[in-house]
Amino acid sequence: MSMTDPLGDMLTRIRNAQMRKMSKVLTPASSLRKRVLDVLTAEGYIRGYAAVEADGRAEFEIELKYYDGQPVIRTIERVSKPGRRVYASVKNLPRVANGLGVSILSTPKGVMADHDAREQNVGGEILCRVF
Repeated sequence: MSMTDPLGDMLTRIRNAQMRKMSKVLTPASSLRKRVLDVLTAEGYIRGYAAVEADGRAEFEIELKYYDGQPVIRTIERVSKPGRRVYASVKNLPRVANGLGVSILSTPKGVMADHDAREQNVGGEILCRVF
């Protein structure tokens, strides 16, 4: 069965795993998910991820990060959805939690955090918001 929103599925898996205090979670592999996981790792929201083979399919094993027993990711939500795409120019990029969180964007220069997009003076599709 095909999935309508693969990125939304990954974010939901991360959210559910953190509610259950799991240390790792599996999600099917794709290039968009890999680039979003690269940003989450660079920003310090997850420990890392590894590509694994499960049942003949490529998957990512995501290591979640906790601090004092609480998840580092307080909220992770999808902004641009398949039914409603959300785009922003570099001038209109929203700040998440007054700069404490990040928006992850898909830009012509690749998937990056909002502060990197401001530095490179590029806008794009707002994929998700993390705090």
